Amino acid sequence: MSLDIFGFRALWSPFFLILLLVFLATYFLVTTKYRSLFSHSEVLTRKQWISFTSAMVLLYVVKGSPIDLLGHIMFYVHMIQMAILYLVIPILFIYGIPPWMWRSVLSKPIIKPLFGFFTKPLIALILFNGVFSFYHVPNIFDIVKTDMWLHAIYTSALFLLAICMWWPLVNELEEYETLNGLKKVGYIFADGILLTPACALIIFADTPMYTTFSDPNAWASALELCVPSTTLASLNLSGPEMFNSMSLLEDQQTGGVLMKVIQEVVYGVILAQVFFNWFRKEQTIDELPVNQTSFQPEPTK
Repeated sequence: MSLDIFGFRALWSPFFLILLLVFLATYFLVTTKYRSLFSHSEVLTRKQWISFTSAMVLLYVVKGSPIDLLGHIMFYVHMIQMAILYLVIPILFIYGIPPWMWRSVLSKPIIKPLFGFFTKPLIALILFNGVFSFYHVPNIFDIVKTDMWLHAIYTSALFLLAICMWWPLVNELEEYETLNGLKKVGYIFADGILLTPACALIIFADTPMYTTFSDPNAWASALELCVPSTTLASLNLSGPEMFNSMSLLEDQQTGGVLMKVIQEVVYGVILAQVFFNWFRKEQTIDELPVNQTSFQPEPTK
């Protein structure tokens, strides 16, 4: 059955698109035309605007395009959404914000101590992976997926925690570097280990765990997050099997596998970047000239 039955609004989320375009326009205005209003501002680099624009495009793809609707129908699409939303977009977002803008925001009296606390490596690891894992506990998952405000609050909080989790690894502000090369490697491995139980729970379950993908009534309630209730009332839907050829269990297991695969790919890329930066830094140190003034013999009399 075609997704067109859900209508244009459910498929393309026009209001969300407008909101993201406003964010993008504001970003370019602040970083270019009105940059002079901020002290110590710098010219926007190509890497920065491409990263931020890519983050906004991906955010619309996973939360505003038909993929968002598919994420309510097929569990494996939902897990792809989660992987991109929390493992890819935060990295692009951090890279996309110029350092002078980060410093301007993080210098605020309330924000600075809070951000400093939540970006401590151990705290960031435990909070993100803990909240992410709790989200996939069946009872919690089904409650969050059927309540619009709870879903918005939970996923927004998880996104902020994802930024805090990635911050020690990818931020480019020297005064906020809390990990060196070797510690970053350990941080990445610890992150992968802490995320594994949630994926394993999904992959190795022998029955469908989530009623929002197996029970028609719960599924219909979850669909209301992206489909207008008036549209749903006019449709005769029996369940997600109308749109998915896989069984519920296969769909669920595929989602867990895809989540783990995407996680390993992203962490592998970041690990390679950490090694490259570490090697480059060591090479720079080795190539520094010896300080000829460190020892001067006493002049002879």
